[in-house]
Amino acid sequence: MPGNREDAIIRALDYIENGDFETDLARRVAYRTESQLPDNTSPLEDYIKSEMIPAFRQMDFTCTVFDNPVKGHGPVLLAERQESPEYATVLGYGHGDVIIGQDDQWKKGGGPWTLQRDGNKLYGRGTADNKAQHSINMAALRCVLEERNHLGFNAKMIIEMGEEAGSVGLRELIQDNKDKFKADVFIGSDGPRVNPETPTLTLGSRGAINFELVVHLREGAHHSGNWGGLIADPAIILSSALATITDSRGRIKIKEWLPVRSSAVIDALRDVTVAAGDNAPEIDPLWGDPELTPAEKVYSSNSFAILAMTSGDPDNPVNAISPTAKAHCQLRYFAGTREDQIIPALRTHLDQHGFENVEIDSTPEKNGARFSAARTEPDHPWVKFAADSMQRTNNTAPTILPSMGGSICNDLFTDLLDLPAIWIPHSYAGCSQHAPDEHVLIPLCGSAMKTMTGLYWDLGSSRL
Repeated sequence: MPGNREDAIIRALDYIENGDFETDLARRVAYRTESQLPDNTSPLEDYIKSEMIPAFRQMDFTCTVFDNPVKGHGPVLLAERQESPEYATVLGYGHGDVIIGQDDQWKKGGGPWTLQRDGNKLYGRGTADNKAQHSINMAALRCVLEERNHLGFNAKMIIEMGEEAGSVGLRELIQDNKDKFKADVFIGSDGPRVNPETPTLTLGSRGAINFELVVHLREGAHHSGNWGGLIADPAIILSSALATITDSRGRIKIKEWLPVRSSAVIDALRDVTVAAGDNAPEIDPLWGDPELTPAEKVYSSNSFAILAMTSGDPDNPVNAISPTAKAHCQLRYFAGTREDQIIPALRTHLDQHGFENVEIDSTPEKNGARFSAARTEPDHPWVKFAADSMQRTNNTAPTILPSMGGSICNDLFTDLLDLPAIWIPHSYAGCSQHAPDEHVLIPLCGSAMKTMTGLYWDLGSSRL
């Protein structure tokens, strides 16, 4: 006889507590799925073939592996379980690739490729981003199936192997196979909760565009004693140009770079507190727009960053005026920002301030793939459904964020597939994501297992 919601959740918690989750995650972390390395597609393919496909087939999912349409990038798996044409179809997502391991910089755990427990933390590359997150969702689906013998909805799950390299090729793949990826709602997991203890529901992601600013004045460096005061210094010109983009506290001064925020977004963030947990840097209350709360700054506003800057050789300086200065920059931007105006507005701004000789290079070939900003509105019916389920499971309302602070391929689901997109993150901001000592919190993983199992159960009990 089919069981009930409470028994399914007990199964989910037992998966964490009996060590099965740790065993599965250890096996998956051991795959060196570094998508940012050239000529490293073999472990990306192995992760799909040896880990994902067997796990999905155990749940009677059919699996289709798509070669990436862009040569040199990892494959994409689509796993499907079709139960009835009358049921809603839920599209999920995870990525099995990770950033470069940074093997020699780890101080905790057993290094990037060996999962190791230390107190309530599990260390390893890809634990937080994203192997634990999609492992939790897959296990939650299995708990519902084992308890009810069916899901009660149609499930599709994407596992891509190139998110950390910009999801290259995924747009083209989905565009060419829209019928295979079509669904009624998207529910995926990536990124951090607003704080470790609070289940979080995120409705979008900030876009990201990287570009390089270059001042190139001449060929070769020239002696600073003989030529200082006679020839222009590109580093001073570039520094002065950068100083016009924001004020000294990082407030953006290019009006086209400021997003339009809806009343629903403002209301959603009214009582949100950002608390990243242990290991996180302290928030600087004086940085950014003083009229915005910390939550508004990261979840509904834009930020400009100088990621790297060079002139000459910083490690071996010589007494010469360099011919060139470069700054690698990034704008993280919220939905409501005109993406097509970002670079033109910057060009106009620099010219108006007398910096016509500052070149802008925004080509993806040099600066990496872009992510577009996209968002589902907080008052969407599917948002209410998910929030109600999460409240039922956790006895407290989840925090609803209009956008995650980071960037991901969310626009492929909202814009290309025309789906409401909901992200339920299973990590926290202090997890050292994209850094040495990446980890997940075991209690948070237990909370996530409970939350997702309850949500999948409710999806199968509803006819939305």
